[in-house]
Amino acid sequence: MQVFKFGGASVVNAEAVKNLVAIIQQAEKENLLIVVSAMGKMTNKLELLSNAYSLGQENTHNLLDEVKAYHFNILNDLFDNHNHPVFNDIANTFVEIEWLLEEEASDAPDYIYDQIVSIGEVVSTKIVAAYLNESNISAVWADARNFIKTDNTYREGQVDWDKTETEIQRNLVPLLKKSIVVTQGFIGSTSENFTTTLGREGSDYSAAIFCACLDATALTIWKDVPGVLNADPKWFDETERIPQLSYHDAIELTYYGATVIHPKTIKPLQNKNIPLYVKSFLHPTSEGTAINGINSELPVPSFIFKVNQVLISILPKDFSFIIEENLSDIFSLFHKHKVKVNTMLNSALSFSVSVDHEEEKINNLIQDLSILYKVKYNEGLELVTIRYYNQDTINRVTINKDILLEVKSRHTCQIVMKDKSTLE
Repeated sequence: MQVFKFGGASVVNAEAVKNLVAIIQQAEKENLLIVVSAMGKMTNKLELLSNAYSLGQENTHNLLDEVKAYHFNILNDLFDNHNHPVFNDIANTFVEIEWLLEEEASDAPDYIYDQIVSIGEVVSTKIVAAYLNESNISAVWADARNFIKTDNTYREGQVDWDKTETEIQRNLVPLLKKSIVVTQGFIGSTSENFTTTLGREGSDYSAAIFCACLDATALTIWKDVPGVLNADPKWFDETERIPQLSYHDAIELTYYGATVIHPKTIKPLQNKNIPLYVKSFLHPTSEGTAINGINSELPVPSFIFKVNQVLISILPKDFSFIIEENLSDIFSLFHKHKVKVNTMLNSALSFSVSVDHEEEKINNLIQDLSILYKVKYNEGLELVTIRYYNQDTINRVTINKDILLEVKSRHTCQIVMKDKSTLE
């Protein structure tokens, strides 16, 4: 039993879909589950549509027309017979959104988001399944919402593992014994059968959920990079592929912001000792990276950059100490406003954190914090995390930078900094 996961870049157009099929043709097809994301950057476009609808804007139908045109252009390039049933199937799928747009938005924005944005995965998988069959590879389309069961936390559904495993064993395993199965990443459903999503970029996590519940032999995530690199090529001219790393290091890297794998992906695999392979769909025969239960450190330091950071410093108004009771109040407010802490440092008189600059969330958080605390903050910062650091690696990333905060543990160093030319 194997699971392959293909992201948006691997199905961005007709040629990419054909390449996916070529990879499947070379693979062991018995008991193979294929998990597919929305095509290209379609999730971004559907997010715009969701926001426009929630805000009552007039451009919703134009946005939907762009979404439809993108997918039908891919269909036209893939299928010579434009009377193929997949054309009607995709058109009918979009009807669900058309009906929704006919009425004024009355539900909560997060609920609306999940109902609209999830269509990207539904449509992409129907196209992939149809083209696999067109290419003489027997494949069955399956709705992930029938298997992955969550609570009612829209946009960040929490998986009910017992129900999910029961549904997968009862209804998905029999399908896999007969054929390749194509399903969606990112989406699940509540006990009332309302669609939920598992968090942005959550398709990797979906694949890991399926792996764990199927006791799969391996998960392979197909990316547009040669494997896990020790740094993002956007920030470094020279990067190195890491041939193999431990579950622990993979969890640490994704937690600190490495984008090659979704942060929640690793733990379900580690629990079942299922290896994860990160491979290039551009060079499918290349080695890639293996993530497994090895007990060894990374061969090279790894760098993770996060830009557009806000450093928030929280101080008691009466200059008393920051104690456990204060921290409990502070973290409850971060949880309330759904603000994720990227790094933090506590002293006797202050508590400082670096967070992503999501303007509305941050403004509301600071407003609430300011009721009981004095709050200072700096915007436009960078956060660099170095796994297996030394002084040379720190010097490498802090040239012409002013350091506002530095946190070190045995293997990890995190630095919040700003260009000297822009520091106020």
